[in-house]
Amino acid sequence: MTIWGLVIETTVGVGERKHTEAHVVAHLSGSRAEALAELERRARSHFPEHPRSPKRRRLLREGDGFLLVVDGAWQSFVTRFTVAEVLEDSAAPAAPEPVEASSTPVASASEQVEQVEQVEQVKQVERYADGVPVKPAWLGRHDLP
Repeated sequence: MTIWGLVIETTVGVGERKHTEAHVVAHLSGSRAEALAELERRARSHFPEHPRSPKRRRLLREGDGFLLVVDGAWQSFVTRFTVAEVLEDSAAPAAPEPVEASSTPVASASEQVEQVEQVEQVKQVERYADGVPVKPAWLGRHDLP
């Protein structure tokens, strides 16, 4: 099955420091039409950082995606949404190895209930009155730089 990358190229900065940055925001497997539909959903709901006071917003469809032009008081800012087939990814996760049904141990009902209770305990997070977690989710993670 084909894997599609959803790419957003947007104008950042202002004045002489204004430039374009590109980000792959998602990967989808499926048809190109499905990827374009998701890309259109994201383009319609996207509100770029600049301009701070938009005067006019235009969303245009092009061959492989969409172009969002937002006019500000002094300048226009552009965001390009593109769908592209992923041909190579040096940081892609390894494909999981198939597991044979006979080698997979089946957990008993009591073990399954215990596993669900452990997951529910993990989900319970201490929060302030306004709902903000007391401890940030990223604190203590070793997979972050």
